[in-house]
Order: sequence, then C-alpha cells, then structure tokens
Amino acid sequence: MEVKKTRKADLEKDKSLIFLMGLVIALAILFVGFEWGEKEIEVATDDGLAVIIEEEEIDATLQNEPPPPPPEPEPVSAPEILTIVEDDVEVEDTKILSSEDDATQAQTSTYVAPVKEEEEEPDADFIFVTAEKMPEFPGGDAALLKWINEHITYPTIASENGIQGRVFCEFTVNADGSVQDVIAIKPLDPNLDREALRVLRLLPKFKPGEQRGKPVRVKYSVPVRFQLRN
Repeated sequence: MEVKKTRKADLEKDKSLIFLMGLVIALAILFVGFEWGEKEIEVATDDGLAVIIEEEEIDATLQNEPPPPPPEPEPVSAPEILTIVEDDVEVEDTKILSSEDDATQAQTSTYVAPVKEEEEEPDADFIFVTAEKMPEFPGGDAALLKWINEHITYPTIASENGIQGRVFCEFTVNADGSVQDVIAIKPLDPNLDREALRVLRLLPKFKPGEQRGKPVRVKYSVPVRFQLRN
C-alpha cells in the first residue's frame, strides 16, 4: 500500500529556503564582526600611487611612579690639617704633668698596722660545750670505760627483770679536772640510772680541757652500759 503525504506535511520543500536564510544570517554576523574591529586606515598618495597605511592600536602603558630622590649625603667634616715640620727645625718639648706625677701631692703619712684587740678571757664559771683541747681521762677513753665497768654494780631488781641497755650521762669537768653536775640525759631505768650516776660521781680527776692554753670548764658525756651475762 502506497503512503501518501500531503504538501503541508512535506518538510523537504522549504529546505533550500531555510539553508539560504541561515547563510545570510551567518554572513551578516561575520560582517558586523569585521566592522566592529576595523582599524583606522590612512591613505597616502605619492606621485599618483596610493599607499594604504594601517594604524596599529597601541596598548596604553602605565607610567611607573618616579623613584624617591636619594638621601642627601651627610656633610663631611674637613680633615684635620697637620703641620709638617722640617727635620732641622727644633720643636720645643712640652712636658705634661698630672696630679699623679706631682710629687708634692704624694702622701706623707706612714702606714700604721691596726692594733689587734685582745680577746676577753672567758669567765671562770663559763662552761664550754667544745674546747680547743677537750678533757681527757688518764689513759684515754678505753681506760674510762674499763674503770666504769670495774666499779659498777648491776642492780638486783633490774637483773631479775632482765633490764639491760645504756644510760647516757653528762657531767662537767672543772678547770682542776674534778667532775661535778652528773646527770642522765637519756635515762633507761630508775635503778640503772641511779647506779650510773653513783659510779660517775666517783670518777678520778681528768686532765682538764684548755682554751687558748688555759684550763677551762667543759661539758663531757659518756654512755654507761648495763649488760646481763649468761
């Protein structure tokens, strides 16, 4: 069966007309573009010959600001003028004296050594904790502990109760070597303390302590040891 088209529905009949209209529009756009960017043209004549000169468009350039003027140079002082003296000319010597060179300003006083003040002697009743030379038991510390052990009696009550240890005592050794003011500074037991004080009061004379070569009173401490024997 043959398909028939009406003339109004046939699109091929206006094809050439549409093509021509598009070509005209394209040329018009191209022409407008050329006219928009057209440069100015000058025509110069020389002996009947026409020369076409196109003026090139020159982009505007920004002028850089001029640099600041250089700082003014500081004034230079004039150099010191030195006077040159001939070798055969005698120049008068100038002697400069200072107060240090002036002998008249020298000190005339003589050095006097300071007088050493004599230290006051300590009071006879003053008791030293430490002295230049400490008191000494005849024979030394070992002889002192041996003498205490030989003269001490262990209290029966303390022995029965098994009490033992050390009683730390202190006393004063006088300028003549005698012992006084015996006290227990770290007691252990009343019975043991009394026995330790009793024995120390019986101590023989010590070799007294000395301060600046003179005998003085000095504090002395000693531990009294109580130990049970099996």
